[in-house]
Amino acid sequence: MYDKMGNLTIRGVDDRVFREFKAEAVKDGTSIGKAITGAMKFWIESRKRPKKAVKSLLDLKPYDWGQGTEKASQEIDKILYGE
Repeated sequence: MYDKMGNLTIRGVDDRVFREFKAEAVKDGTSIGKAITGAMKFWIESRKRPKKAVKSLLDLKPYDWGQGTEKASQEIDKILYGE
């Protein structure tokens, strides 16, 4: 449901995911409304991008996974290789 004041009720949202999302929004000093609007815009735009087959590893472009993921590849290496 959506009313004239911009309030929205969403059913079926995973509680754990919402709590984590809310905590990240609070850390960034962002309202839940702005954070959800941003997430929705990002999702919409990601679906508009054409999906093209990767013919070579050289075709792969870097992707920013967001704040806090700067060392993700190193953390994955630790998990996989115990380094």
